[in-house]
Amino acid sequence: MSVRQQVTYNDELLADGTVHRHYSDGRREWRTRGSGFVSWRDDRGGSGRDEPLGRTLVKRIFADGRVLYGRESGYGRTLWGDGILTVNRSSFGGRVGTILAAVAGGALLGALVMPPEFLSPVEEEELRRQAASQSTDSGGGGSDDYGTWSDDSGDDGGDFG
Repeated sequence: MSVRQQVTYNDELLADGTVHRHYSDGRREWRTRGSGFVSWRDDRGGSGRDEPLGRTLVKRIFADGRVLYGRESGYGRTLWGDGILTVNRSSFGGRVGTILAAVAGGALLGALVMPPEFLSPVEEEELRRQAASQSTDSGGGGSDDYGTWSDDSGDDGGDFG
């Protein structure tokens, strides 16, 4: 499957520590960090959890039990198994960010790799184990590969797509 739609978004940090995400397709989402996951709910009745599986894969578990994998591709881009490419405009900021997001989303499409359609529980656990050993080997003492809500300056997209 290839990219069939690109959707940009901006994040707004709220006073209670949650994030209000505004998508270019009109959808709005509220995100709350947990321990190793992000819970979300949107204005269309959807909800679920996003969990990182290693540095680049994200497992999205919907409230109804459906699972969708995404692959983070740097520069705030995540390609989802359903062909949606989400691009974080807030990690760049302002007018320059809009231009960079368009360039990153368009010019680098060839570099995007589709996420897996399915992973077994054993494969998922192995990815979690590898990520845990990488974080302890790096000496980061519990550092989060995905940054913090208030620091989306890296090229990872901030909080799991």
